[in-house]
Amino acid sequence: MPTSFNFIEAPGHQIRRAHQLSIALFMDETAGFDVTPVQFAILNALMDDPGEDQVTLSGRVAFDAATSGSVIGRLEAKGWVRRESDPVDKRRKLLWVTPEGQKVALQMKRAVSKVQSRLLEPLSAAERKRFGVLLGKLIAGHEGVD
Repeated sequence: MPTSFNFIEAPGHQIRRAHQLSIALFMDETAGFDVTPVQFAILNALMDDPGEDQVTLSGRVAFDAATSGSVIGRLEAKGWVRRESDPVDKRRKLLWVTPEGQKVALQMKRAVSKVQSRLLEPLSAAERKRFGVLLGKLIAGHEGVD
């Protein structure tokens, strides 16, 4: 029996490598925008649901609520997001994309779409569809599991 573990074929390692590739492609295609994938996700989520609270938004983009505050702070410093206290509950922070933030996010959509195409380029159309289904099933099967 071998004493070492074949981490190269381990799903966790392969997912980590795929994530590294995805981030590298994102940074390559969006270099002129000075934005991270999480920042892009936040901008897009807020365009879909303006005035959303910070905790709900964090759940939608699958990002830690505590850490999202600093990410949102960086977007706010760029003038891309506006944060206000909820008039009903001052502890809640409500968020909106500014017109400048929306303009940048819309400009980035083509680059981010290219990232997705480049990432999946090695797969056939049928494999891309199946891969998406399997990833979705994997994620859904672990959501809410501690």
